[in-house]
Formats: sequence, structure tokens, C-alpha cells
Amino acid sequence: MALTTSPKSTPNPVVVCLSKSGEATAHRVAEILGAAVHGRADRVTKADAFFADALEHVRTLFASGTPVVGVCASGILIRAVAPLLADKTTEPPVISVADDGSVVVPLLGGHRGANRLTQQIATALNSHAAITTAGDVAMGVALDAPPAGYRLANPQDAKSVMAALLNGATASRQGEAIFDLENDVDGAVQLYVTEAPVDGNETKLVYHPQRFALGLGCARNADPEEMWALVTETLTREGIAQGAIACVNSIDLKGDEPAMNVVAARLGVPLRLFTAAELEAQSPRLENPSDVVFAEVGCHGVCEGAALAAAGAISELIVAKQKTANATCALARAEDPIIEFAGRSRGRLSIIGIGPGQHSWRTPEASRLVAEAEELVGYGLYIDLLGPLAFGKTRSDFPLGGEEDRCRFALEQAALGKNVALICSGDAGIYAMGALVFELLDRGPDEMGVSDAAHRVDVVSTPGVSALQGAAARAGAPLGHDFCAISLSDLLTPREDIVKRLHAAAEGDFVIAFYNPVSMRRRTLLAEARDILLKHRPADTPVMLASSLGRPEENVRYRRLADLEVDEVDMLTVVLVGSSNSKLAQLGEGPRMYTPRGYARKIDGDLAKKVV
Repeated sequence: MALTTSPKSTPNPVVVCLSKSGEATAHRVAEILGAAVHGRADRVTKADAFFADALEHVRTLFASGTPVVGVCASGILIRAVAPLLADKTTEPPVISVADDGSVVVPLLGGHRGANRLTQQIATALNSHAAITTAGDVAMGVALDAPPAGYRLANPQDAKSVMAALLNGATASRQGEAIFDLENDVDGAVQLYVTEAPVDGNETKLVYHPQRFALGLGCARNADPEEMWALVTETLTREGIAQGAIACVNSIDLKGDEPAMNVVAARLGVPLRLFTAAELEAQSPRLENPSDVVFAEVGCHGVCEGAALAAAGAISELIVAKQKTANATCALARAEDPIIEFAGRSRGRLSIIGIGPGQHSWRTPEASRLVAEAEELVGYGLYIDLLGPLAFGKTRSDFPLGGEEDRCRFALEQAALGKNVALICSGDAGIYAMGALVFELLDRGPDEMGVSDAAHRVDVVSTPGVSALQGAAARAGAPLGHDFCAISLSDLLTPREDIVKRLHAAAEGDFVIAFYNPVSMRRRTLLAEARDILLKHRPADTPVMLASSLGRPEENVRYRRLADLEVDEVDMLTVVLVGSSNSKLAQLGEGPRMYTPRGYARKIDGDLAKKVV
């Protein structure tokens, strides 16, 4: 198992409708784009998903990398995404459409698909595309956004070339005509389309058609640098640019090889995997078939077969197997740029903590991983808390309990090449599914672990706001000094171990966050914990009870430690017990619980030193 980042997928656009007057247009736009409609609750009668707060919902979609087409005033979309604007090269398209469909305005991401989507919508609606991007207006092209299957080698120079053309310069063309511009052989700027590694500059843009499929093979845990050197030396010798590679390909048994994932990441292309049977189908086309390889993996050639399988039936093996001590590579060339990829992806499992439930506490990374996922796995309530972000995805809901089955299912679904998100509340690594996923991966074949294929998926963990953090923020700063967390559930932890930890935390005078404080059948441990703590800290030690944090039914209240009653606590309650130094102060509009860091004593000591 290797922990890497899979190539990102782009979520489908979402059409956001805010009023009944724009409903018909929203559904027409959704039909044009093959997109879902998200409607404002109580204002829109028909939608695929509904939301309550327009600004928060648009902001969540934008943070997740989802293109947004809003059938509403442009100002609403601007106000929604303004706090998140940072990098125009990575931000998703945001488009505004008038309620009657008469005007379509690309607000953001003009060269990341917004202008193209705008033209598509406006043409279908027979309306006006209000595109203001200089290159699109003056020349009808965006030189930093080449057609699919072509890669711009020097995007940093696009601005200067566009500026020159807008100031009256003309362009000369070398190679294919991928833009609708006149060719002036004496032009001051050049548009160079080539498979070769040509350098660009501030007057010369170089585009590479991605017609090449790179096939790789290697010994287990081969050195990534050895494989990278083999690939770069082969490309240099053959006069092929790195940007002309469309994909990296191998047998599915090698999906977790660090070397292959490193090469794919450095080239900025997807890693595609094929079964042994799929590669064996290419055996008549191989230049170096091997019975030894067949005996090991079930096909007569890995790197050559993978390159040919990826490039398609009408392709040519232009570089037969090249090898070092531990790595092999081959290249196949397709007739046209490769824009649809054969084989399957490695498969990814994202372990996602969505926070206590309030969507504004969900991190942008968590929202992005949810948006990219094909399938959501988790306790049904947690998936429900994702709201419209979960629409259109396969859901695999599990009841409370059966956590091991839930994690195993998620891993095996990812092993099929799917992008799967395992949804947890709070932080997935704190009393949640993260540890169980890694435990299953760490088990041996006779220990009820997971399949070999599941061991090869890409596992990604993302942090979330834990319940103790959410409770502490509501209280003030009770975790301002040393603290610990203890689960009072004895389902997985022996009761005697829990009691031992309670005594240790009490003697250490830690602030304590109690998770799983009670259940329907377990009612005594919290009372026992209270009595143990009372032997080491004052009866008036402040205790915070926080239930359903971040949800409409949120309930926060404070008690003295001596007055803590089990009957007012349930499984949705986090119990924060202060240390002997914690305070409950009446500040501003209500009580604030905090634990001093000792600054006052330090200041007093510093003053005393100065006096002496």
C-alpha cells in the first residue's frame, strides 16, 4: 500500500436556482450541460437537491472545485465566492445566467472552462454570451486553453503572447492549426504544435499533442528515480516531449507501485491499469513477448502491452521495451490525441471527517474530496449531513455498528477502480473509521483483512473539526492547557482499561473530553468517572455538556462536577470536564469556560525578577 494523491477529477457543473422565476431556465441549462439543479428551499418547487442558505451553498460548491452556473444575479455569486478567491489557475468556473436566459456571464474561470460553457449555454438558449476575456473578445480564442488532447508547454508565457497579439502583432504557425487564427509566416509571435521537446519563450507558445501512451513495468518497490531516469532518457533519445504523454499505464497488480505513481505525478497525467487478460489480448502486437513474464503475471508483456492497450487498436508501438535492472518502459503512438482513457484508475479511498455537522465547519479539502468521489460510504445520517453535495452519487448507507464491514466495503469498492469517500463525523482519525481502515490494511491474509486489490488503492486522509474542538469553541477555551480524550464505550476497550485511564487522567489534572459517555445499556461509567474525578479536583469544577453540535438542535449547558447527572447526557453529547485550574466566567453575553495557560504567573515572575 502506498499513500499518494491520485490525479484529480473535475466534478460536473451544478446549476443553482434561487427563485421560481428562474426555474424553467435552470432546468433548460441543466439539460444542456447534463447537470443537476440545486434549488433554494421554499422558493423553488422542483430541483434535484435543495439548500437553505444560497451564499453558504455556493461557497461550499466553489470550495469543493465544482463549476457553478447560477440562475440569479451576478452579485449573489460574487458575494458568495469572494472570501475564497486566491488562485485563478485552480478556481472552478462560476457563471451567471439571467432568470429569463437572455444573458450568460462567465464571472470566474474563463480559461478553465467558463467561456466554453458560457458559449455552449448561450448558443443553446439563443441568448447573449457576455464574455469579456480579452483574447476571446478580440480573437475568439484563448491561447492558454488549447483543445482537449493538447498541452501548452509554457503557460507562463501565454500572457505576453496574448498581449502582443492584442496590440496588433500577427502569429506564425508551425505544425497543426489548433486555433482559428490566420497564419503569417513573418509573424512576431509563434504558435508551435509539435511532439518534440521544443523550448518556448515570451514570443513562442509550444503545444504538444498528447498521442503517446507510456507503458511501465518494474520489480516490486523499484526506486522511483531509476524509473524516472529510464523514462526521461528514453523520451530524450526518441525526441518526444514529456508533454506529449497522455497517460502512464501498467498491469493492475502494479497500481500501488511508488515508482509508477511518481512518474505519473511528475508527468501530470493519469495512471491507468489493465488486467492480465486485457494485456494478453495485445500479445500478437508485442515485440518482446516473454514466457517468464506470462508465468509470473499471466500476460506475455507488461510495458509493451499496457502502452498498446492504452493507445488503442489503431496505434503503433514506436519504442519497444527498454529496461534497467528494475524497470521497463515502452511507448505507443495513437493516430489522434488521446482524450478518453482505456483501462481503469487505481482506485482511491478518501477517509473524510465532515466535522460535527455544521457545513461551514467542513474543510474545503473535505468538500473537494466528496465532490470528486463517485461513491459515498458511511452511516446514513452522516451522509445526509452533506446535503446537496451528496446528490447524484452512489450511496452505500450503513447503520450504527458494523464499522468493520463498512470500512471493508469501502476498501473493496475502491479496489474496483472507483473513487470512494468514507464519510465520518468529526475527525475521521479520532474515534472514527480512519484507524480501522489502516488496521484492515495491516492485517495478514489469515486475519480477516481485505483483498490484495484493496491493498493497492490510494488512501487519502483529510482532517475534520472534532467534537472536542467544536465543543471547546462553543465554550470559550477549555482546552487552553493540557488535555486528553477518553471514550467511555466498553464495546472495544475493556472496562478495567477505561477505569485505569480515568484514574491516570484525574491524577494528572488533565482537562478531559469524554466521548461516547453513555448508551442505552451503558449508564454507569460516566457516574463512576465523575466520582473518580471528584477525588482529585474541586466539586465546583466546571463541566460543559454539548449535544448535537453544529446542528439546529444544538444544546450547550454547564454544570458543576458534583452535580453532573447521567440522565441528561446521551450518545450525541460531548462532556468536557475542566481541570482544577479551569474557570467558568460570566463574560459578555454568557458564561465562558477556559483553562489558563499560566501567563499570569509568568508575568508576575518576570516582574519580580525586574524588581530584584
